[in-house]
Amino acid sequence: MGNTSNSEWWRGAVIYQIYPRSFMDSNGDGIGDLPGITSRLEHVARLGVDAIWVSPFFRSPMKDFGYDVSDYRAVDPIFGTLADFDAMLARMHALGLKLIIDQVLSHTSDQHAWFAESRSSRDNPKADWYVWADPRPDGTPPTNWLSVFGGSAWQWDARRRQYYLHSFLAEQPDLNFHCAEVQEALLGEVRFWCERGVDGFRFDACNHQFHDALLRDNPPASLASIDEVSTVRADNPYAMQQHLYDKSQVENLAFLESLRRLLDGYGAVALGEVGDENAPPVMAQYTELGKRLHLAYSFSLLTADHRPAHLRHQVEALDSALAPTGGWGCWAVSNHDVPRVATRWSGGGPADTRRDRLWLALLLTLRGSASIYQGEELGLPEAEVPFELLQDPYGRAFWPEFKGRDGCRTPIAWTAEAPHGGFTTGAPWLPVYGPHLPLAVERQADDPASMLAFSRALLHWRRTQPLLHTGSIDFIDAPEPLLHFARRSANRSLQAIFNFSGEPVSLALPDGLQPLVGQPLASTAVVQGTGEKRMLVLAPYGVFIGAPAGEEGQS
Repeated sequence: MGNTSNSEWWRGAVIYQIYPRSFMDSNGDGIGDLPGITSRLEHVARLGVDAIWVSPFFRSPMKDFGYDVSDYRAVDPIFGTLADFDAMLARMHALGLKLIIDQVLSHTSDQHAWFAESRSSRDNPKADWYVWADPRPDGTPPTNWLSVFGGSAWQWDARRRQYYLHSFLAEQPDLNFHCAEVQEALLGEVRFWCERGVDGFRFDACNHQFHDALLRDNPPASLASIDEVSTVRADNPYAMQQHLYDKSQVENLAFLESLRRLLDGYGAVALGEVGDENAPPVMAQYTELGKRLHLAYSFSLLTADHRPAHLRHQVEALDSALAPTGGWGCWAVSNHDVPRVATRWSGGGPADTRRDRLWLALLLTLRGSASIYQGEELGLPEAEVPFELLQDPYGRAFWPEFKGRDGCRTPIAWTAEAPHGGFTTGAPWLPVYGPHLPLAVERQADDPASMLAFSRALLHWRRTQPLLHTGSIDFIDAPEPLLHFARRSANRSLQAIFNFSGEPVSLALPDGLQPLVGQPLASTAVVQGTGEKRMLVLAPYGVFIGAPAGEEGQS
């Protein structure tokens, strides 16, 4: 069933994120690639998702594993060729899947031809394509801005005798969006992939695209705001500033409108990553109905805090911010940058598939679209990667308090008995994690009690529920450890109640509610009694999804 119109397929869609290096290797070099993705697309199609987001596969020195692009129009040889890309796209479309590709517009690699020319002198044609600034009189950087990955956001260049801005690694110089030629060039790079037939783009760090032209210093963060930071850990100095001037500048709105006009000509969709300490207002601006991005990606559920009160606060904050602009959000509980939810929200306890099912059910019943990270459908825990095998520069910089992002990036295990879980015939770029092998795709595929079987059942059932695609959301007060909300349209409603504890919980069942037909979590919530004395008994990590009498068979 799905969404209200084909042109708005993205509204309430489920997007499956593939991290190419770790999905499937086709040629034995230990690194996942595009032909590998193509060979495993049936697995994704069987899940019942709407689209696939593929993380960067462009030519890159791989200092940040593809998020440092040296050629926007070329596939990096480790991932394959443009012909491999075309074959992957054709197979996705044949399976009824849409393709969203990552676009990293805020910065390039320092190996990009644009940067090589820009840094060659102060008067070349691309001299202003990046953010260059003179030092302060004492030789220190022009502002106090910090890199997300640690240290100053400014790097000295001896040839130009100036600093250049890098919001991330020093090998990722920021483009100067105040330069009209830069904007035009980047729109051309996006157009190239539109003409190749992609269905949409996930725009990385899209609120980093402009900086303050006056180069004003950021003020320090208050203690309260440090506690609220969701884009970095509190032990990262980046958390100690209010990022008023190095990102989220108002000039970005006009560029996003130019981008939207381009995309509308091809029917392509824009999903923006908005990393900000107070993201909901920015997301609302960026997704104002019909004007800029179609939807924005939220970091709010990627933190360690998963108390029902915290989750309610985050969801309500985004929903209330989006309401005036008609904007749209996209939720995720895992991605390639944070520890996997099965571990992050475990409270330090042992693995528990019941808990994993609750997280997935929550993600798929919130208002908005949803992004599922590869392996989440299998209930994979965070992998342990020893320091000597660590690849992530972010992790090496902040070790051991922060172990980097490699623990969520280890290769997918397809076959438990095969070397390296069937991911590669060579030596994998990161080790396949031993505890993932019993959770391999082929081992779960035919087990009706597995997390994979549950994921498929839940996703296919969700496709029959229009309210879960576009209905409004209203939270209903409930005591800890419960989370309770309603999804509503003009003439229908449903309610969802989640037990976040490892103990059963009983409560009076809201008047007239009946369990929804066909939902795969029905067995975790039992209705006892009759009439006004009906009680709902939620099993540990149980979920109840119900509707008023007469609507429980809705589709």
